[in-house]
Amino acid sequence: MSDFVSGFWNVFVVGLTLVSIIGCAVLLWLQSSAKHVPGSTTGHVWDEDLQEFSNPLPNWWRWLFYITIFFSLFYLAMYPGLGTFQGQFNWSSIGQYEGEMKKAEEQYGPIYKKFQSQDIRAVAANSEAKEMGQRLFLTYCSQCHGSDAKGAVGFPNLTDNDWLFGGTPAQIKETPPSGTRRHDAGQGRQARPERRPDQGSCPLCAFPVRSCRRLDSRPARQGTVCPACAACHGPDGKGMIGVAPNLTDKVWLYSSSEDSIVETITKGRVNRMPAFGEFLGDAKVHLLTAYVYGLGGGVKDAPAAEAAPADKK
Repeated sequence: MSDFVSGFWNVFVVGLTLVSIIGCAVLLWLQSSAKHVPGSTTGHVWDEDLQEFSNPLPNWWRWLFYITIFFSLFYLAMYPGLGTFQGQFNWSSIGQYEGEMKKAEEQYGPIYKKFQSQDIRAVAANSEAKEMGQRLFLTYCSQCHGSDAKGAVGFPNLTDNDWLFGGTPAQIKETPPSGTRRHDAGQGRQARPERRPDQGSCPLCAFPVRSCRRLDSRPARQGTVCPACAACHGPDGKGMIGVAPNLTDKVWLYSSSEDSIVETITKGRVNRMPAFGEFLGDAKVHLLTAYVYGLGGGVKDAPAAEAAPADKK
């Protein structure tokens, strides 16, 4: 009822609800008090010989109706249902949710805190933590990355060693709370409509990229990535951590086909993982990071100068 700014709707809901219940009770009483003559009919006939007899309802059936009416009045007195009236129990779905969350925190909070205080590599090797991390992953992450974490078209594989934002524990841990940080001011890969393909290939970008990957037997026209792409992907097409993916390996988030590459160049890609920090909390993020790291794709040894903890596949 908080969406209704006028008090009229509160009165309307209360009146409609009570009139409906009382109307049912009055109709039941009128039917019960009516005089019925055994063997008489109401005069209604269907299919030539199907007659409607004027017989009273069985008492057990009639009292079941009365019980439902009494129960509905009791329910409305105890629980919300009459407009803005909250009921004597003052119950609400939000209150129930908060109560369940509080109970869960009391039960599972100490376990989460135990693992949160441990190094991610140690947590990844713990069997109990693996089971908890897997359940969290299946609940919150599998919808996009798949139950096996191997991803799909447009959703990265979390089990290989190809990481756009780095695969060290610290870097992986940055993604769940803040989401993926894409280049071009966080808007993904910019569209380059001026490089629209001509007769099935893009003379500046798509053709050299396929040559980089040795997917095309034709020689690249320039033998390297064009300057516009090299600004992000580097002159050798191997990309930069946190900026742009490697175009020379065999890992493609979308497809290695020329049509897909041309589509990426001309239309851009704006997909990005949303932030789950406030929803999950630090303890769950820690367990999820350990689980993903333990899938085998994480970097085993952190580099001497670990780049900005930008992660995300």
